[in-house]
Amino acid sequence: MTTAPALLPELDDIVRRGDPKRRAEAARQVGELFLQGAANFRADHIDLFDGVLTSLVPHAELAARIELAERLALLANAPRQLVGQLAHEDDIAVAGPLLRRSPVIDEPVLVEIANAKGQGHLLAMAERPKLSVGLTDVIIRRGDRDVVRCAAGNAGAAFSDESFAEMIRRAGQDGVLTLKIGRRDDLPPEHLKSLLAGSIDVIRRRLFDVAKPERQSEIKLAMSEIEGVIPQVTGRDFVPAQRAILTLHRAGELNEAAVLSFARAYQYEECVAALAAMTGVKIVTLDRLISGDRYDPILIASKTIGFDWPTVRALILMRLGRNRVPSPSDIEGARVNFTRLMPSTAQRVVDFWKSR
Repeated sequence: MTTAPALLPELDDIVRRGDPKRRAEAARQVGELFLQGAANFRADHIDLFDGVLTSLVPHAELAARIELAERLALLANAPRQLVGQLAHEDDIAVAGPLLRRSPVIDEPVLVEIANAKGQGHLLAMAERPKLSVGLTDVIIRRGDRDVVRCAAGNAGAAFSDESFAEMIRRAGQDGVLTLKIGRRDDLPPEHLKSLLAGSIDVIRRRLFDVAKPERQSEIKLAMSEIEGVIPQVTGRDFVPAQRAILTLHRAGELNEAAVLSFARAYQYEECVAALAAMTGVKIVTLDRLISGDRYDPILIASKTIGFDWPTVRALILMRLGRNRVPSPSDIEGARVNFTRLMPSTAQRVVDFWKSR
C-alpha cells in the first residue's frame, strides 16, 4: 500500500469535484493499483478500493471498463460492490465476463439481473460453472432458444421439475435442445419419457447414439413404455415387470445374473421386459416372437446382448413353462445353433425387429 497514501488525498478531491476526464484517469490508476496488489490485500483494503472505484469507474471509457471487468472476473477477492455495479451494466461486453465466471456475485444479485436484463445477460449467466435452481428457473422462463440450449447443456446447472417440464415442452420443436436435455445425468426418468414422447424418431435415434450406456438403457425402457407395454395377443400385463426392471437398472443391477434369476423362477414378463431393455426391441414385439413356436428369438436376442449358454438355456426352459420338459436333443440343437450364430447376424435381425 505504498502508493495508496499519496494517492488517496488527491482521490478524495477528484471524487468530490473532479471532471469526468480526471475521474476516468483516476479510475484507471486506482484500478491498476488494486489489480497489481490484489493477492496481498486484506479485507479492509479491498473495502477501501471498493468505495473509491464504485465512484470512479462509471466515468471510465468503455474499453477500460471492459478490461477491468475481464480481469476482475478472475479474482476471488474482487470488490463486491464494484463487481455488482459492472455486472448491472447494459453493455454485455462489460457485464458478460463477470456474469459468466465471477465468484463474488451473490445469488440474489444474479437472480435480480436475470429478471431485469436481456438475452445477452441471460446467456452469459447460463455459462457459469454452477447454476442454482432459483437462477435456472428465471433463465428458462425468460431465455430465448440460445439461452435455454446453453443452460440445458451446462453440466453444473440444477433444474426444478418445472424448468425441466418447460425445457421439454420447448424441445418438441428443437432437436438440438432435445439432445442436450437427454444427455443430462440428472434428468429424472419421468422427464426422459416425456422428452422422448415429444420427439421424432430421427432425434430419438440420435439421442440413443450419443447417450452414455446407462442412459441408453433408460431410453430403451422409456421407449418400450411409450410404444406399448401391454401386448394385445397374449393379454399379459408387463407394467409391473417393467417397473421392476427400471428399478434394477437404476441400481446398476440389470445384468445377465438378474435375467438368469428371472428365468429360473419362470418369471416370463420380467424376462421379456429385461430383454427388451437390453436390446432396444419393443416389448410387444419380443413377446410375440418369444411366445411363438420357435426358440430362435431367444438365441438371437441373447447373442446380441452377449449372454452365456446357461442363461440362454434357462430362458428356453422358462419359455416352455414349468410343466414342459424339452428333449435332450432339442436342447443340444439349440446350444449348437447358439454357438454357431454370429453376433453380426443376430444384430441385423434385432435391427429388423426394431423397425417393425
